[in-house]
Amino acid sequence: MSSEEPRSRLTRRVFPHGQDPDPRFTLANERTFLSWIRTSLAFIGGGIAVEAFTAEIFPAATRTVLSLILLMIGFLLAAGACVRWFRVESAMRHRRSLPVPLIVPLVSLASALGAAGLMLVITRVL
Repeated sequence: MSSEEPRSRLTRRVFPHGQDPDPRFTLANERTFLSWIRTSLAFIGGGIAVEAFTAEIFPAATRTVLSLILLMIGFLLAAGACVRWFRVESAMRHRRSLPVPLIVPLVSLASALGAAGLMLVITRVL
C-alpha cells in the first residue's frame, strides 16, 4: 500500500502495528482460512448426517454422542481457523516467522476418530 493511501479503520483497529504485507500473501492466508472452514463444515455435516441417518445402526445415546463429537470438532476447527488466520496475518505484518499450525493435530485426531466411527458403521451393517 502506498504511503498516501490510508489503511482502513478496521485494519488500523485489528492490526494497529506493523506493515501491510504483499497482497498475494494476505490472499493466500484467506484461501487457507477458507480451506479450514470447508473442513469444519464437512465435520458439521457429518454430525448432522450421523444424527439424521443412522437411527437403524446406532442406539440413540451412541448416535447423539457421535453426532456431538463431530459437531464439536467442526466448531473447534472453525474457531481455530479464525485464530490461525489472525496469527498468520499478524506475523506477516511484523515480518516474523509464521506460527506452527496447531489445528493440524486436531484435524488428524478428528479424522482418525471419524475413520474409527466409519469402521463401526461398516461392521454393524455387514
